[in-house]
Order: sequence, then C-alpha cells, then structure tokens
Amino acid sequence: MKVAGAAAVKRWTRRCLRRWRAILLTTSLVAAVAFGAGYFYFVYRVDLQTDDAAAQQVVTAASDGAVALLSYSPDTLDHDFANARSRLTDNYLTYYRQFADQVVGPAAQRGRVTTTASVVRAAVAELQPNSAVVLVFVKQKTASKQKPEPIVTSSSIRVTLTKVNSSWLIERFDPM
Repeated sequence: MKVAGAAAVKRWTRRCLRRWRAILLTTSLVAAVAFGAGYFYFVYRVDLQTDDAAAQQVVTAASDGAVALLSYSPDTLDHDFANARSRLTDNYLTYYRQFADQVVGPAAQRGRVTTTASVVRAAVAELQPNSAVVLVFVKQKTASKQKPEPIVTSSSIRVTLTKVNSSWLIERFDPM
C-alpha cells in the first residue's frame, strides 16, 4: 500500500508542477505583452510623433502659415486675412484679428500696398508631440501706389506651433 500511496503522491506532484509551469508561462507571457504595450505607448509612440514625417508636417505648417500671414493685397484683403486666420490658434487669433483690422488692413487699402512672401528656408528648432518651434527665413516683395517697383526684404521668424485637433496651428509669430 505504501508503494501505491507514494506513486499517487508522485502523480499528484507532477500534475501540480505542470499546472504551475503553465501558470508561470502564461503569467510571463502576459507580463511580456504588457511591457511591450507600455513601451510602445510611452516611448515608441512619442518617437513616432516626433519623427521625420512629423518634422516635415511642422515645417510645412509654419512655412504655409508665414506666407499666409505676410502676403496680402488690397483687392483680396478679406480673403487673405481669412486664409491667415485659419492657420492660427485662438490665443494668437485675437491679437492677429485686431492687428490686421486696425493696422494692416487700413494701411494696405490707403497705400494700395501689396506684399508677397515666399519661404527661402525653414528648419525645426524644437519638436514635441503637441508643440513645435520652427525658424523660417522669408523673402518679401512689397509694392505700393507710391513705390510701384517691388522692394525685396529678407527676415527670419520664430514660429511657435501647437497641435490642435491633429492640425498644426500658429501660436506665436516672432520676427527675429
């Protein structure tokens, strides 16, 4: 009887060990998947949000925004200002609307001033998943009723952008 009892204990011990191995293997697998998901969410996902494609989106948004803010004509002022406003955050929009309506618009109408901007070069200075700073080098041609021959000027602008509903909008526009 002792031999049969010892065999039963051995079988029971083997079954328990097999169960514990399965439990340990399953737990290890779940932990590895959880670690991988956590790594993706906290590290790799952030890297994807600041990769070369994101940098290109930011440069494009800053460049297009700079051109929109700095280009206008007295004949298309409302359209030009609307185009510029669509590229701004609510914070900067308040300032821009007041500046455009009280300073730029009247001066452009009165002097028949036409300004055309083009981006010569732009580069990312800072890039985070939801904010960025881009340095934009701009060439502007300005003509008016008094000076019909365009005057060309160059300037550099620090453009701060914020991601709003998956679109990069201008938060600050600081000539340097």
